[in-house]
Amino acid sequence: MADLAARLRTRAAQEGLALPDDLVARLVAYFDLLQHWNRKINLTALSDPDQAIDRLLLEPVAAAPYLPPDATLADFGSGGGSPAIPLALAIRATELLMVESRSRKGAFLREAAREVHLNATVEVARVEDVSRWPRYVGRFDAVSIRALRPDQDILSASAAILRPHGVVALFTGSGPKAFLSAPSNLAWRGTHPLLTSTGSGLTVLFHVEHL
Repeated sequence: MADLAARLRTRAAQEGLALPDDLVARLVAYFDLLQHWNRKINLTALSDPDQAIDRLLLEPVAAAPYLPPDATLADFGSGGGSPAIPLALAIRATELLMVESRSRKGAFLREAAREVHLNATVEVARVEDVSRWPRYVGRFDAVSIRALRPDQDILSASAAILRPHGVVALFTGSGPKAFLSAPSNLAWRGTHPLLTSTGSGLTVLFHVEHL
């Protein structure tokens, strides 16, 4: 664990990211659990340790400044827990909802959230269904998406659970392509580079109640 923490700090420093000690400890705990579970079910195909650290841990941390702090966060297609869990830790999310259609991955997500002490709920269901459940409509400050294609249905589901002016964070390549299919109540805010090592970007949309 000490080696992983040191490697995480080194990779972060190369990207100009400063990581508090408590964040490092929780990111390491999540990553250790992910590696353990990955031997039993396919949670990530990344085998190179540095690539895994960059994509799974540091990309979400680099995205955190573009999201509101101390926010309620939902993540669609949560899979192995990234970007949801590292992002929630980095923004000090008060609540995290992870939506994942596969039950075994849902079981991992619940254990991972407990391991890093997040106030989290996991729904094993389709995103479109969850977005219509009354308890989630208009509830969240931010929605993050990486594993799912951000088509009209997914973005409409995001808008449905956002509070007015809530943020949709799309983990994309370096261009603002994703927002082109956004419904009329979402507007493009900007596209920001995240890590030089991965060439990744973050497209940020925000919810507009009245146009």
